[in-house]
Amino acid sequence: MKAEKGKPMDVDTATGLHRSAVRFGRHLRWAHTQGVGRLVEEDDLNPVHRAARAYGKWQWRRHHGAPPGAATAVFLVGVQRSGTNMVVRGLEASPEFEIHNENDRRAFDRFRLKPIPEVRALVEHSRHRFVLFKPLCDSHRTDELLDELGTPSPARAIWAYRSVDGRVASALAKFGDTNLRILRELAAGGGGQRWQAQRLSGASLELIGSFDYATMTPATAAALFWYIRNVILFERGFDRRPDVTVVSYDALLTDPEARMRELCAFLGTAYDPQLVGHIDAGRAPAGRTVEIDPAVRERCRELQARLDALRSPRSVRADLSGSSPCPGR
Repeated sequence: MKAEKGKPMDVDTATGLHRSAVRFGRHLRWAHTQGVGRLVEEDDLNPVHRAARAYGKWQWRRHHGAPPGAATAVFLVGVQRSGTNMVVRGLEASPEFEIHNENDRRAFDRFRLKPIPEVRALVEHSRHRFVLFKPLCDSHRTDELLDELGTPSPARAIWAYRSVDGRVASALAKFGDTNLRILRELAAGGGGQRWQAQRLSGASLELIGSFDYATMTPATAAALFWYIRNVILFERGFDRRPDVTVVSYDALLTDPEARMRELCAFLGTAYDPQLVGHIDAGRAPAGRTVEIDPAVRERCRELQARLDALRSPRSVRADLSGSSPCPGR
């Protein structure tokens, strides 16, 4: 859309064009660094696969569909570039699941989840057993989403995470220096309206303000962002809720059947091999180490241990439950 000759372009149009340009630039960078095939897989752009999946779900609703109001909402949360697409692709293979990804305008507005009444309506009108949403930009609202949805079947949440090095490499490839620019703005006292700034603890804000962003690298910023967003899981007590589970991308890659069986047990659905058919069993996660500021690396190392311990026996989890997410606090 172009402005008429002699007339300035309105703000909404200019903003929309800017967002489109940014999104297009990200797609170009992703295609260049990861390959066009990866881009097609990442954004689910294959029309044949999408049509076949839609037909399968229609057939399931026709013969086995649940009555409206019986669906369970599932919120897949965590930090961007943490393997959530792999989890979505797995669960989407089951006709029991209706999927609302973050680019689905029925449930999201510019990657933010729409108001709870609109989300509730989607769940209550669904004829699937589960309705999965991926509100990564609203991960800090996990308790609110679970407690206020108010559907007959209580909602559940999956917090996905991956190793800090894997997340950093993926974030740099997809988003460039976005995390660095956001953290610099927050450290300068701005950006309070951004989703990245919501419900950050005083400790996290103090940590963000303690660095020199003139010398910080994009890799260190991506790692620091991994830390401040994942630590919310513990600071807000989401880890202690029985309606929240954690899923490790790296563990899912290493042993997909075992990890998916655990996830199915949490959700209350039967395991099916098709849920992990898109994962190369036994494929080791990328092992390269990214150069990160030592102080940030140490905090991430400790938080990684706490995240991993959530999948360990209860006795191990109890030993770590009293530890501080921030050394020196």
